[in-house]
Amino acid sequence: MSCVSGFHCVVCGEATDAPKSAGVCPRCNDPSAVLEISFDLDKAARTLTPAALAERPFNHWRYRELLPIEPDAKAFTWPVGWTPILESERLAAWAGARRLRVKDDGRNPTASFKDRASSVGVLHALQRGATRIACASTGNAASSLAGFAAIADLPATIFVPAAAAEPKVAQLLVFGADVRRVRGTYEQAYDLCSARCAEHGWYNRNCAINPYLVEGKKTCGLEIAEQTAGDVPDWVAVSVGDGCTIAGVAKGLIEMHRLGFIDRVPRVLGVQAKGVDPVALAFETGEPTPPDGTTMADSINVAVPRNWRKAVARVRETGGCFVRVSDGEIGEAMKATGALAGVFAEPAGATSVAGLKRAIADGVIDPASNVLAVVTGNGLKDIATAMRLCGQPTEVDPL
Repeated sequence: MSCVSGFHCVVCGEATDAPKSAGVCPRCNDPSAVLEISFDLDKAARTLTPAALAERPFNHWRYRELLPIEPDAKAFTWPVGWTPILESERLAAWAGARRLRVKDDGRNPTASFKDRASSVGVLHALQRGATRIACASTGNAASSLAGFAAIADLPATIFVPAAAAEPKVAQLLVFGADVRRVRGTYEQAYDLCSARCAEHGWYNRNCAINPYLVEGKKTCGLEIAEQTAGDVPDWVAVSVGDGCTIAGVAKGLIEMHRLGFIDRVPRVLGVQAKGVDPVALAFETGEPTPPDGTTMADSINVAVPRNWRKAVARVRETGGCFVRVSDGEIGEAMKATGALAGVFAEPAGATSVAGLKRAIADGVIDPASNVLAVVTGNGLKDIATAMRLCGQPTEVDPL
């Protein structure tokens, strides 16, 4: 399996067998005892070189040595990844940074970062002989799974909470998924999905406890390293919900440093909403505390993060930290990212930009720093919020 060297538990550290899809450590009585995939980087370095990458297609399959799947000529044509990094002097000035770049992952096929994970999950499911794949999601993971399942002709069942945004639900239906709207929260949708996967033997795409999916998210960090190799940012900001995304981005940056593509690892800034900050609390205290608030950024509105251990460990490894931002700050960042950088970000996508501004204002990040924000989803995912923040057009009479 590519250059995979093994699996181990993030709690006890013991080696484990490769799970069929999602799974936690069989020894630990802990739902956060998720599994980590290790790679033989010496083996990967033999073929993953700058010269080799120069000959490969510009998608995230170019890093196949660092993905937990077997090569597949057909699947490797699926369009995902290699999203642009945009420079914005005006957004930098707004945030108080000397320099700010934005990696716009809203350019992925279903308009979100989650395409990275879902494409790997669907391919892994096919290679394991799965007949159906399922997940629970507030929207983006669901739409990305539905899209890639449609490409691969693999039936998909999606569980979404009652509050899922309509544009995201519309994507699921258009892609032909079996959509089940749960009369409850994301956590309740997650539990129901896990139960049905266990009952029916479906491939469980839920990234929180599926170690293969985090490796797909890792490709964002691999790309940032390759795209900025001659001008590595000091900080990379990522919004945080379950913890999978930031864990993956940081892991990608670390692996590219070990492979020699970059001369240092950027510090990673995790950004959570003030009302829903269990991973930030875990970073500070060692344990996530259930929040008593909520946030308009639905993609990171996760009260029970199941991948907080990986997130905390990876951010520490880069010398990074966490900050919190209010919904008001997220809204201002949405407007600024659009008006000043030309990037339409959904609330969770703009949270990284809001976090950079907050970290600079609080003295966490030096204003002279070179920073990069990952925008994880396109604003078309949540038109209602955008219209509420920006107002209505001016009505005029025709000539």
